[in-house]
Parts: sequence; structure tokens; C-alpha cells
Amino acid sequence: MQPASHTSKEFDIELETLRRQVLAMGGIAEQQIRYAVEALRSGDPRLVTRVAAEELRMNTLEREVDELAATVIARRNPTAGDLRMVMAVLKTGTDLERIGDEAKKIALASRAMAAGERLITPGFAEIRHLSTLAIDMLRRSLDAFARLDIADTPEIVRLDEQVDERFRAILRQLLTYMIEDPRTISPALETIFVAKALERIGDHAKNISEYVIYMIKGKDVRHLPVEAIEQAVREGP
Repeated sequence: MQPASHTSKEFDIELETLRRQVLAMGGIAEQQIRYAVEALRSGDPRLVTRVAAEELRMNTLEREVDELAATVIARRNPTAGDLRMVMAVLKTGTDLERIGDEAKKIALASRAMAAGERLITPGFAEIRHLSTLAIDMLRRSLDAFARLDIADTPEIVRLDEQVDERFRAILRQLLTYMIEDPRTISPALETIFVAKALERIGDHAKNISEYVIYMIKGKDVRHLPVEAIEQAVREGP
């Protein structure tokens, strides 16, 4: 699906600029997650620095998106689908900025672990798998946003349910470690902190896919079960 064109070419350019800036934020967010998880594995402080630097870029882009969206609303007085697009862009930008925040938390956790010479041996394989799921969700949500295609949204929501279940499994596993061996308490708690950040990233990625349905159909499917989302995808406008 392609965005509708307008009599004013400047309006088209402004809307496309908003879309491109949000997609640029998405690319940064994905890279931040990859850097942060690799920092956990390697303890490389340069990766922590890169995540922090990318967060500054993310914050700048979010401000630019907010400013341009405010200008579009004030100058163009958008209605219907155009207004929904601007609102979806604003919400998506907020979720992407928060993904960047979560990635930074993970990166800083890797620094704390390295400083204390504590390995996150309990649960690291699960953390790696959780990060793979979260990145897949983010990539698919951004692809849906770029193509204005809602077909994949139910599957993204199901992936979020998998992420939630993996987080609960990690929590149960690490609680067992801590009970059986008190020496694992510190690294286990840090690993839980990281897992929770990845679970939150999955939530934000799911939100983005749901905004695409709102943008195209004007239906708010947040907090609805996946069956209701499937029905919204099948139904007409």
C-alpha cells in the first residue's frame, strides 16, 4: 500500500520525511540492541560507548520528528488518514526512543558485570535467544510500517507472547539458581534485569505494528487479544 498523494507536493515531502526519519530511528534501535547484547558476551567497553552515542542520535531524531509533526499539524491541518499517520509516527518515534533506552540499560549492565568480574553464565544462551526474537519483532514491525502492510501484525503479536514466555522461563530458571547457590544471586539478578529490558523491547516493537493498523484502518487494537487483531486485519476499512 502506498501513501496517498496530495495536491501540495510540499505536504507529500513532509509526510515522507516523517516516515524516513522514523525508519532511520528504527535502524539505529536495531543496531543498539545488537551492540548491547554483544557487549554482554564480550565485555567490550567500546560497544557500550557506541550504544550511548547512538542514543544521542536517537534523541536528536525524536526531537526532529516531534518538531516536524507539530509543524505539519499546524500548517496542513491534516484529517482522516493523514492525521492518523502523523499520530502513528509520533507514537512510533516514542517507542523507538524507549527501545534505545532499554538497549542502553543492557549495555550499562554489561559494564557493571565486567567491572565486578561477574559473568552472566546463568541464562546467557536464553538471553541471546530472547534478543533474537526481539530484533526479529522490531525488524518486522518496521517493515510493516515502511510498506504500510498489516498482514504480519498478528504474527508479531504472537512473537511478543513468545518473548513474554521466554522471559518468565528465564526468571524461573534464575530463581532456581539463586536458591540452590547464593553465589549466583548477583549475576542472576543482573541477567534478570537484562531479560526484562529485552521483554520491554518486544512490547515496544509490538506497539509499532499495532500503530500500522491504526494508521491504515483507523482501528485501535492495542491491548486486544490476537484473535481480535486478526479479525481487524481481515475486515475492510
